[in-house]
Amino acid sequence: MSPFLLTCRSIHRRKSWVICAFAVGVLPFLLPYVSAAAENASLYKPALAQATWALAWICALGWGFFTAAHAGDKLAQSGTGEFFSAAGIRPWQQLLSVWLANLCFVAPLGIIAALVAIAGASPALADERAAWIATNFQYTVLFILAVGPLLALSIAIASRFGAIAGFFLSGSLAIYGLYGVGYLKLLTSLEDHPVLTWLARISPHYHLADPTERLRYKMGEIDWSGFPLLLAYFFGIALFLLALSRAVFRTRATA
Repeated sequence: MSPFLLTCRSIHRRKSWVICAFAVGVLPFLLPYVSAAAENASLYKPALAQATWALAWICALGWGFFTAAHAGDKLAQSGTGEFFSAAGIRPWQQLLSVWLANLCFVAPLGIIAALVAIAGASPALADERAAWIATNFQYTVLFILAVGPLLALSIAIASRFGAIAGFFLSGSLAIYGLYGVGYLKLLTSLEDHPVLTWLARISPHYHLADPTERLRYKMGEIDWSGFPLLLAYFFGIALFLLALSRAVFRTRATA
């Protein structure tokens, strides 16, 4: 059995993915009723769209990174990695296989979120509906590009330092890119500090892959002329993280 199939079967057998699918695909239809949307019908659709995307990110950063870290740790600690190496499967091939297996379960969270937002929260006007669909499509792509490389990093770190380290470090980087960078930019706008400015520039701006603000205010899709530049930015981060993951990854536990 290949590392890809072994990891897929392991994740599928634990059934925790069902909880995430339910949280992203069903729970958003219920949550608005326990918020202000229950009193104001006009708030229901925006609340639903925000809820499904928020839950997609929460499930990816929580369950997704934990599952990836568990897979990387188990591969090294159980001797499975050494077995595959003896069978002629190189370390980078094992990392790629385990990563793709995890991505097959995490990437659909973004797809489900987009489908829920489109099916349950599309505006009535045709022009606004078209922009809404385009926006959700764009952020599905950005979601996968942002989360995917972090899964590989989680696997790699866990294979060398353990599952807790893999989960914590990849999750911390994601949360920093989603929220911490915003506070850092605020500080640099209030006070011109060369070190903080440099840090803000090299930080991963994962908040650019979060559609919450754009959907909340119906800002429409990202301008298509600038979208390739945004894709190139996340591709650059992905290449760096994948190269780093390959350097850190190991197939055997530390003696």
